[in-house]
Order: sequence, then structure tokens, then C-alpha cells
Amino acid sequence: MAQGKQTPRQKMINLMYLVFIAMMALNIDAEIIRSYYDSTKALNETRTLTERKNEKIFERTLEAKAQQVPDTYAQPWEQYKVLKGKIDALVNSAQGIKTELKKQSDFHDKDPKTGKDVDVSENFAALNNNDATTKYFFKDGDENAPSKGALDLKFRIDDVRNYIVTTFGNNAQLKDLVERANKSLIAEYPKGKSPNEKTWFQNKFYHQPLIAAVSNLEIIQNDARNVQSDALALLLQEKVDASIKFSSYEPIVSGPVDIQAGKQAEVKVMLGTYSNSNKINITGVSKVENGKGIIPISGNGIGEHTLKGMITLTDASGKPETFPWTHTYNVIAGPREVKLEKGLLLSADKMNVMYRGLENPVSGAILGADNSRLSLSAPGAVVKGTGPGKWTVTPSTGTTVKMTLSGTDPNGKTVSQVFEYRIKNVPPPQGQMRGQTVLNIPATSIPNQMVQAALPDFDFPVSFTVNQFMVKVPGKAALLIKGNSLDEAAGLVKNLRTGDVVYVFDIKATATGLGNQTLKNISPVVINVQ
Repeated sequence: MAQGKQTPRQKMINLMYLVFIAMMALNIDAEIIRSYYDSTKALNETRTLTERKNEKIFERTLEAKAQQVPDTYAQPWEQYKVLKGKIDALVNSAQGIKTELKKQSDFHDKDPKTGKDVDVSENFAALNNNDATTKYFFKDGDENAPSKGALDLKFRIDDVRNYIVTTFGNNAQLKDLVERANKSLIAEYPKGKSPNEKTWFQNKFYHQPLIAAVSNLEIIQNDARNVQSDALALLLQEKVDASIKFSSYEPIVSGPVDIQAGKQAEVKVMLGTYSNSNKINITGVSKVENGKGIIPISGNGIGEHTLKGMITLTDASGKPETFPWTHTYNVIAGPREVKLEKGLLLSADKMNVMYRGLENPVSGAILGADNSRLSLSAPGAVVKGTGPGKWTVTPSTGTTVKMTLSGTDPNGKTVSQVFEYRIKNVPPPQGQMRGQTVLNIPATSIPNQMVQAALPDFDFPVSFTVNQFMVKVPGKAALLIKGNSLDEAAGLVKNLRTGDVVYVFDIKATATGLGNQTLKNISPVVINVQ
């Protein structure tokens, strides 16, 4: 400013200069607040996307895995549900505080008359107001006296962090989750870590304008949802050691070696991956090469043979996990030679056993002769021709059936031979859920199950349709359910506790493929509640 006596004109110029500076300062503040407001909106949109991703993708995947592989994922699913409840409480609490601060500051997101978004410039005074923030977080505006609302927010932040540390602190695979929670979910600085000797609440909310307080609360909500997302991703990981590299691949083709003319079969093709890591151990095999167990087998000993062993995998925490394996194969006699010198052959398509009351397919042949001229008889059984050298034999009573195969050899001479086969009853059907007779699942998963009936390892095409069954839980009368779904038992099982046992019994079903036989009692299913 000029020194000495000033003319009226100079005084007016000086006054206008001061007004101009004030207007410039006001414009700068408005632009800063606009930028702050836009950043806060962007944070809110990011949080919304994270919430949708958590709920629609990761949560549903973890829940499905808990039902499909309860031994591995049931406990992580239960732990996650508790964590989600605590995070929801924190996010909702912060949202309630934002709503209250906006109300006390007379902030309007939308015009009450038009319903349109209100521009930041129209909310400048509200967004720049620090009275509501200070009053809410500090008693009587005293920066050294946090209010009840502030302490409640701190409690919810601490509750989420403490649960994560307590529940997952000893799990090496969840180390990153624990570290993130300890870093981002705090409401007070660690000792000696304050940037200016002030408390966390003083730096975040004391004499802070509304826009700063809302932004800080939005950051808390974002951090909580991101921690939730991290937890889901880590809990979904397969429980294997990351140092085990499954880098070797090999096509696997599974299918029958022989197929009968006119019959249908199925071949399965898949890609297998394996590792030669010393943290994978395979027992029940003769040798291990490049991570693959190898067992030589021979055709010695007619009948069923079973191979079994264990695959043990040591995870990142050093805990061994075992996976039992079994393989069953049959050594069959193949075509049975009736008389070597006459070249007569007979084979049972279902080995040397016939099932009572069923049409057992049988094939016969004479080497070098016309099989259309063969005949088969079986006293006490019904024999039906199905093609040249093929019949079905339906035995009824007794324990054995003797079949006589007759025909003409290549030299024109009539030959015949008697063959004896064992007769077995059709085994009783087995009640199942997910292909198992005993399940270990949470009570909440029981209503989602379907009751089935099956004849395991039965060679004939038999199927069952479950029509009704009974359900029994401890302390309550049994419930009759029509159909094959347990959804009607939701009310019956909702108060079950871990260790309770649920019985599904008296299963009634309709069979297809058993002829006129009376269906035997179907064995019950046992559900152990986890």
C-alpha cells in the first residue's frame, strides 16, 4: 500500500483490491471443497462395487464350497459370517453418523422440490461447517473428551480388528489379512506413532469441516469392506502350500477297453496335473515317478480286487491333510471254452453270477461255426433269444442255474455242454444324499439336500424315484415328507446343535429296471450336524 496521505481515489482502489483478494480466497476454498466432495463420491461408488462383488460372487462361492466340501470350507464359512456381521455393524454405524452430521449441518443431497442433485456450491456453507462434527465427536467441544458416539465408533472398529486377529492370527495363509486389519482398522495411534502428538479422533474430526468428516467416515467404510473382500479371497484359497507347483500335465482318458456290439459306452477325457514336491506323499503304490504313483497289476485271481492308499499333502501351516484313494477292478475268465477239441465257447456278460428275477444277458459261440444255429436251455429259468448267439436268462428259485449250450461245429457234428452259474438276489437299495449314506454338514444345509436311492456297484441299469420318507431329530416326533426334498424339514432342524444326529428313514421309492420284483427296504441316511 502507498505510504503517507492517500487520496479518496487511492483509498477506493485499495478497498477494491482487498475485496478482490477475498473473492479469490473464497473461490479457491470452493474449488477445494468441490474436489474433496467429488473424491468422497468416488469412494462411495467404489465401496458399493466392492459390496456387490463380495455378495454376488465371493460369498456365494464360499457358501457353495462349504456345502460341497464341508470338511475344508464349513469352518471358514462360519467364521466369515461372524466377520461379515461385525463389518456390517461398523459400516452401518458410520453411515448413520454421516446422515446425522449432514442433517445437523443443513446439507442437502437433492433439491426437495425438483428431486435433482444439489450442486456443491449450494452446499458450500454446510460442507465448510465444522460445528456439527466437533459437537458429535467431542463432549461440549472439548478436544480431550471423546463423546459417546465417538467411543461407539471406536468400539466397532476395534471389534472387527480384534476378531480378525483372534480368529486368523495363527494362520500363516491369512497373515496379510491380519496385517491389513492392524494397519487400517484403528481408532487410535500406536504408542509414539501420532504425527503431531494429537489423538486419532482429534486429527480426523476436531474442528474438521463436514466434507472432511464425511470423507474420513467413507474411508473407514471402504477399509472395512476391503478387509472383508480380502478375507473372502483368502478363505476361498485351496488349502495347499503355495510352494507346491503343479506344473506337469498329462491327458487322462477313462473308458472301457472292450465294448459289446450294439451297446453304448462312455469315454471321459480330462487334463491331470501333478507335482513331484516332497510335500506330497503317496502310499499303497509300488513306486512314485515324477509325482505319480504306479502299481503293476496282473490278471491273476478271478474276481474283484481293490487297491487303496493315501495321498498326504502338507499345507503351508505344516498341517498334513490326507486324501484316501481306492480303485476296484475285476479279473474275469472271459469266454469260457466248452470243449477245446470242439471249439465251443460260452461267456456270461455279467461274469459268472446271475441275478434272480432279472433278464441276465448271455452270449455263446462256436469257433468257426454259424452262431445263429446255437440253442440254449436252462431248466428252472426263462430263456429268451435276443440275437444270433445271444439270450437273456431269468432264473427264479435255487442257488445255481445249469445252462446247456448246443450247436453244430464246423465239421457238422452236434456238440453240447452244461455250464453252471450262481444265482444271487438283487441287493437291497441304499438311501443316499450326495452319493453318501452318512453326511457331516451344518444344520443350515440340511433343507437343501435331496434324498436318493441307489444300488451301488450294481451292473444293471436300475434307477429309483423317491416318493416319501421320514425325518427324525432329537427330542421331536418324526416328520413324514412327500417327494425327495428336505426343504419341508427347515423348521424341524433350525434349532439343531453341533453333535446332533438326524435320521432319514422309511424311504419309499419306485424302481425302474427291476422287473416285477418287490422293492426291498431302503437303508436309512444319517446326518451328523456340525
